[in-house]
Amino acid sequence: MSRFGASVVLVLGLAAAAPLCAQQVQTIWSCKDKDGRPTMTNVKADTVGKECKVISEERVSAVPANKGGKTPANFPRESAAERQAAKGKQRETLERELAQEESMLADSRKKLADQEAIRTGDEKNYQRVLDRLKPYQDTVEVHQKNVEALKRELSNLSR
Repeated sequence: MSRFGASVVLVLGLAAAAPLCAQQVQTIWSCKDKDGRPTMTNVKADTVGKECKVISEERVSAVPANKGGKTPANFPRESAAERQAAKGKQRETLERELAQEESMLADSRKKLADQEAIRTGDEKNYQRVLDRLKPYQDTVEVHQKNVEALKRELSNLSR
């Protein structure tokens, strides 16, 4: 990126961040260095020895930072009992999803086994058999991955 392009990005970034700055005057200068290359800056020290003109000057303000670092008194807090109840609900949900997913996995394995047992006369080429079985194998694989992910999630919940 050229210096001018970077300067434009800087100016746009400063304009976007202007509402977040403390109460002050934000000045942006466009300068030409001794070789005639244009640059833009918001730092007064960068304008020394260059031919500069003010592009933008505006008053900006922001909300001061919370210096205490303490949580406000009216901030909602979660008790240990509420946290345990939430974990219990999450565990129940995950166990229910795991049971459903294991049921679907068993069903898809049965359908795959049924399809593997079938041989039609037009499938003299074994690739046709593989092509016919592929969707069933993919379904089994998806359900296996879902079961593994749910078991992982349940084990992470125990920690």
